Amino acid sequence: MNAQATYNYKVVRQFTVMTIVWGIVGMLVGVLIAAELVWPQLSMNLPWLQFGRLRPLHTNAVIFAFGGSALFATSYYVVQRTCQTRLFGDKLAAFTFWGWTTVIVLAAITLPLGITTSKEYAELEWPIDLLITVVWVAYAIVFFGTIVKRRVKHIYVANWFYGAFILTVAVLHIVNSAELPVSMTKSYSVYPGAIDAMVQWWYGHNAVGFFLTAGFLGMMYYFVPKQAGRPVYSYRLSVVHFWALISTYMWAGPHHLHYTALPAWAQSLGMVFSLILLAPSWGGMINGIMTLSGAWHKLRTDPILKFLIVSLSFYGMSTFEGPMMSIKTVNALSHYTDWTIGHVHSGALGWVAMVSIGAVYFLIPRLFGREQMYSIRLIDWHFWMSTIGVVLYIVAMWIAGVMQGLMWRAVNDDGTLTYSFVESVQAMHPFYFVRFLGGALFLVGMLLMAYNVLKTVSGARPVDAPIAQTA
Repeated sequence: MNAQATYNYKVVRQFTVMTIVWGIVGMLVGVLIAAELVWPQLSMNLPWLQFGRLRPLHTNAVIFAFGGSALFATSYYVVQRTCQTRLFGDKLAAFTFWGWTTVIVLAAITLPLGITTSKEYAELEWPIDLLITVVWVAYAIVFFGTIVKRRVKHIYVANWFYGAFILTVAVLHIVNSAELPVSMTKSYSVYPGAIDAMVQWWYGHNAVGFFLTAGFLGMMYYFVPKQAGRPVYSYRLSVVHFWALISTYMWAGPHHLHYTALPAWAQSLGMVFSLILLAPSWGGMINGIMTLSGAWHKLRTDPILKFLIVSLSFYGMSTFEGPMMSIKTVNALSHYTDWTIGHVHSGALGWVAMVSIGAVYFLIPRLFGREQMYSIRLIDWHFWMSTIGVVLYIVAMWIAGVMQGLMWRAVNDDGTLTYSFVESVQAMHPFYFVRFLGGALFLVGMLLMAYNVLKTVSGARPVDAPIAQTA
């Protein structure tokens, strides 16, 4: 069969395998810095092992290396299958893999060396930013080029979510990374003061909204119905979900800047739009979970479906918690505390990582010509380790964060602070240990996954499926 009659699975395979590799690397760094908060001497006073340098390495590795690779892999797979055509531009698709991998390696070198813009989730310096831009433009050309040459009239909803994620992240990256280079390793933002903060959190929250939400909702809208063997619960709701989400999310960023120099009206605007976001977010969660109507029994025997459905539960939980924390009176307690860290990880581990893991387990046998994964029992073990790990992590951070907020605001009758900052840090110690345990359990689950995948693909020959009349 000639090359044009098959799907391009090579680039999908590359990104799928690297999703697992970067997931382990990123989570390993996360567990290391969680351990440093319990045992500070672990850094051995080496500058490149300090929490302040490894923390941005961890966030970049899990968001852009692990999450990004999962998005590249699944979007390339889904757009081919739903458009019933081969990817547009095989060489350009290959460039996106090697270009993205280069970006990640450069991040792994520069961040521990302290080469950083200091802008959260946008720490990489200007030469790497330029490479990201080139890779992203290539990604957009491949993805939208495939849609243009589709063999079916309809554009499936998952592709709408992937497309919105690609376009919005491009705009976010270009605007927020506008900087004036002063050397090869140092630049300064073009924006002054409070404007820089506003642009940064317009970017930062929409990195969550589009990179970590819209893209993975595209994943959910394909893999949940496929694994359940059921059509999506309401296709009309999925379209309403799309338009409501993308028109609302863009305005929620100012809730990161409550009680700062940002004008009060901008803070209130961010709060209002954050509260509105609850509706489309829960609409999407309900649509995904209700896709199992008539097939609930499959959850008993299908651990891949467990990953996908429980990830939606965490999505629903974290998208309730986020709007609640954006309310100014709640934020007065939660701001700057580890409650925020718990909220982020209920979304990042519970939603993003678990839906990605479910999608990878779905893809691996199909990409390597196997009927199923090597061990279904190991997937089940992985599911329970992940779920228990996330729960330990977020419950520890919830309790610790509320305790922190209460200790910081406690005052004596004479107006002096009841607790010193050091006392609040000391009180955090047992909760930091529980967080370390939760993260370590999640990491061990990823190692179990790597073993299962290795056993599945060993001796297997990569396959490129023939272009079929079904998605």
